Amino acid sequence: MKRLWIGFSLVMVLSFLVLGWIGTRIYQEKPPLPAGVVTTDGTVLIGEGDIRAGQNVWQSLGGMEVGSVWGHGSYVAPDWTADWLHREATFILDRWATTEFGAEYAKLDGERQAQLRGRLAKEMRTNTYAPGTGTVTVSPVRADAFRANLTHYSDVFANGRAEYAIPAGAVTDPDRLKKLSAFFFWTAWAATTNRPNDQITYTHNWPYEPLVGNQPTGETVVWTGVSIMMLLAGISAMVWWYAARRSEEGATAPPESDPLGQWVATPSQRATVKYFWVVAALILLQMLLGVVTAHYGVEGDGFYGLPLSKWLPYSVSRTWHVQMGLFWIATAWLAAGLFIGPLVSEHEPKGQRLGVNILFLALLVVVAGSLTGQWLSVQNKLSDDVSFYVGHQGYEYVDLGRAWQIALFVGLLLWLVLMVRVLLPALRQKGEQKQLVTLLAVASAAIALFYGAGLTWGRHSHLSMVEYWRWWVVHLWVEGFFEVFATTVIAFFFMRLGLIRPGIAAASALLSATIFLSGGIIGTCHHLYFSGTPTVALAWGSVFSALEVVPLTLVGFDAMEDLRRSRLTPWVQRYKWPIYFFVAVAFWNMIGAGLFGFMINPPVALYYMQGLNTTPLHGHAALFGVYGMLGIGLMLVCLRALIPGREWADGWLKFSFWSLNGGLAAMCLLSLLPVGLMQTWASVDHGYWYARSPEFMQTPTMQTLRWLRVPGDTVFFLGAVALVWFVAGLKTGHSFRTGEAP
Repeated sequence: MKRLWIGFSLVMVLSFLVLGWIGTRIYQEKPPLPAGVVTTDGTVLIGEGDIRAGQNVWQSLGGMEVGSVWGHGSYVAPDWTADWLHREATFILDRWATTEFGAEYAKLDGERQAQLRGRLAKEMRTNTYAPGTGTVTVSPVRADAFRANLTHYSDVFANGRAEYAIPAGAVTDPDRLKKLSAFFFWTAWAATTNRPNDQITYTHNWPYEPLVGNQPTGETVVWTGVSIMMLLAGISAMVWWYAARRSEEGATAPPESDPLGQWVATPSQRATVKYFWVVAALILLQMLLGVVTAHYGVEGDGFYGLPLSKWLPYSVSRTWHVQMGLFWIATAWLAAGLFIGPLVSEHEPKGQRLGVNILFLALLVVVAGSLTGQWLSVQNKLSDDVSFYVGHQGYEYVDLGRAWQIALFVGLLLWLVLMVRVLLPALRQKGEQKQLVTLLAVASAAIALFYGAGLTWGRHSHLSMVEYWRWWVVHLWVEGFFEVFATTVIAFFFMRLGLIRPGIAAASALLSATIFLSGGIIGTCHHLYFSGTPTVALAWGSVFSALEVVPLTLVGFDAMEDLRRSRLTPWVQRYKWPIYFFVAVAFWNMIGAGLFGFMINPPVALYYMQGLNTTPLHGHAALFGVYGMLGIGLMLVCLRALIPGREWADGWLKFSFWSLNGGLAAMCLLSLLPVGLMQTWASVDHGYWYARSPEFMQTPTMQTLRWLRVPGDTVFFLGAVALVWFVAGLKTGHSFRTGEAP
C-alpha cells in the first residue's frame, strides 16, 4: 500500500505542476484584447473597453447557451466565431469582385477567385496589433464588413431567428448590440490573425475556413498521430498488467447473511432521505426540459405550435437542463457520502443530523436562486453587471451567478466538515480499512476544494483564461475527483457487504484512482486546443487525453466481477439493481467516455468536430451514462441500506433500468451520431461554418435525423418516470412486496 500511495502522490504533484505550467504559458501567449480597433484613415471602429463589455452582453443573454464561441457552447444557433468570420470574408470578396470584375465572387472563374482568396488571406492573417497603443488597425473594407455584420446581428438578436432558437427582443439596445458585435469580431480576429513571428493563428487556424487559408496545422496532425500511438501503447501495457494482476487475487467467501440486514439507520442517515426525494424530482424536471430543449432544434420558436419561447427561451431551457443535471447528480453523490459515513465509522457525531439538514436547505436556496437568476438575466431583467453576480455567467456548466457559486462552494465546505467529522473515528483506527477511509477523505476534500477553481475568474477576465479554469471545474471536479470519490464508495460498499477483502478494496480503489488521474489531470487540456492557447496545450492535452481512455478499455472486466459478486449468494440479490446500475456505469464509460470521447479528442478530429453533434453524443453518453447512472446507483444503495429488512417490489426499477439504458442508446445511435457525422462531412467539405448553418441543418435529411431523437427520448423519459415512481413508492409503500409495511 505504501508504494501505491507514493505513486498516487507523485501523479498528483507532477500532473498539477505540468497543468500549472501550461496555465502560465496560456496566460503569457493568449490573444491580446485590443483597447480599440481603428481604420487606416484613423476612424475609431471599436472603442476602448467595448470588447470586454460585449463579452458581458454575450454572457447575460446566455453566452454558451446561445450558439458557441471558439466551438464551446450549444448547437442550435451558429458558432459566432465561424459565422462572423465567414460573413466578413464573403463580404470582402464580393466587394473586391464587384469593384474589380463587375460580378459577385461566386460568379468568377477559378483563377480570379484564387487571386482574391490569396489577397484576403494576407489581409486577414497579417497581425496589425500594436502593443504600444493596444490597438488593432484594419482596412476600410474590413470596417465596412464590420458594419454589415453589425446590421445582420442587430436584426438577429432584436427581431429573433426561429432557426437559431433566438426569440425577438433577446438584445434590443443599439449600444449593447454594437458591443456584442465587437466581441464576436474579436473572437474571429483571434481565429484568423497569425501569432507574432508565426504562420498559425491564435486558435491554431480553427475554425476550418478555406476562404482565409484556415486549415489544420502541422502540429495538429503530428500530435494526433502521437496520441494514437500512446493510446495503443497504453492499452498494450494495461492488458499485460491486468493479466498479471488477475492471478494475484483470491476469491472471497461471502457471509451467510447480509451484513447490513440488521443495520439501524442513524438520525443523520434518515435525514439524507429528503436529498433523494429532491434528486428524483430534479431528474424528472431535467428530462422534461431536455425534451423541450431538443425540440427547439426543429421548431426554434415554439413547442408543437405553443409559443413557448416567449416565457421559456431556448437559452433558459438548455441552461436549466444542464444545471439540473449537475445538481441532481452532485446531490445524489453528496447525500451518498453523508449516508455512507456512519457505515464507515459505525459512529455518528453529535449534531450531525442538524448539519445535514442545514446543508439541505442551503442546496435548495442555491438551486432555486440560481435558476431564477438565470431566467431574469436572459429576460433582460438584470443589467450586464448584476447578471454576472446573481444571474447568468454564460459559461456552460458554470452558468450560475457568482453569488450562487460562492454559496455552493460554502455548502461544499460544510459537506466536507460533515464528512471529516464522521470519518475521523475510522481514520484513527488501525487496520486494512484505514487505507480506504483515507482515500475517501482525500476524495471528499478534493470535491469540496476544487470547485473553488470556478471562482478564479472575474467579470472582465480574458476568455482564454476563463476556459482554462472552467475546465478545471468541468473536467477535474466533475470527471476527476468525483470519479475517485465514487470508485472509493463503491469499493467500500462491496467491502462492507463482505464481498471483497478490505485490503484488496483499498488497493483496487487507490490503483484505479492513480491510473485515471495520471491521464485525467493533464488531459484537461484536450478541451483547450483551439481556445487561444499555445501549442503546449495541444501537445500535452492530446497525449494525456489518449491515456485517459486506456483504463476504460478494461472496465468490462471489473463490471463482470461486480455481476459475479451479485450472484455469489441469494441475499446479495437484494442489491441487484444498484449493482446493475454500477455495471451500466462501466458500459457507458467504455462507450460514452471511451469510444465517443476518443472519437472527438484527437486534435485533427476535434478541429473539424468541435461543437458539432458529436460533442453532445459524447456528453450525453458520458455525463448521464456514467455520472448519472452512478448517482442513481449510489442513491439506490443508500435507500436499500436505509430499510434493510423490507424487500422491494422491483418491477418498476427493472423497467427503469432497461428504459434508461435503451433510450440513451437509441438517442445516441438514431440521432446524435448520424447528425454529428453528417455535420463532420459538411465541415470537411465546405467549412466549419456550413456544418452549423441553417442552410445545412434545416435540410430535410437533417431535420428527419433530428426528429429521430423522439423514440429514444420517449423511452428514456419513461424510464425516468418509472424511477421516480419507484422512489416515491418507498414512502407510500407500493414499492415493497405485498405484505411489507412502508
